[in-house]
Amino acid sequence: MDVFQSLKIGASALKAQQTRLNTISSNLANIETTRTPEGGPYQRRTVQFQSADLSFADRLEQSMRGVAQGVEVTRIVTDPSPPRLVFNPAHPDADAEGYVAMPDINLMEEMTDMMTATRAYEANITTIKTAKRMALKALEIGR
Repeated sequence: MDVFQSLKIGASALKAQQTRLNTISSNLANIETTRTPEGGPYQRRTVQFQSADLSFADRLEQSMRGVAQGVEVTRIVTDPSPPRLVFNPAHPDADAEGYVAMPDINLMEEMTDMMTATRAYEANITTIKTAKRMALKALEIGR
C-alpha cells in the first residue's frame, strides 16, 4: 500500500468522524429545545457513512493492488421518532393539558456515540502518525 493512500484514507475517516462529532454536539446542545424554526421540538440527527466513491479507474487500480477505500458521509438523517411528552404546565410551550413536547434524545446514548467517535478519531490520527513515521524512516534508508 502506498503511504499517501494510507494518509488519504485516514484523512477521509477524520473528516467523517468530525462530522459525526458535530452532529452529536448539535444533538446534545438541543436536548431541551422545544421550539425550532421548522416548528415543534428539535429532532435528533444521525450520520450515515459509506465507503468513498471513486472513479472506475481508481477503483480498478485499488482492487488490483488490494488497497482499502476511505469513508465519506453520505447524509445526515433526522430521527422520525415522536417527541417525548413531559408534564410541565408552567412551560411556555405546554399544550392545553400541560404537556410539553421535548426532543427524543437520550443523553447516555449520545455520550456513548461521542466516545465511540472520539476513539475512532484518535485511532485514525494514530494511523496517520504511523504512516508518516514509516515514510520518514524510509527516507533514512539511503543515508
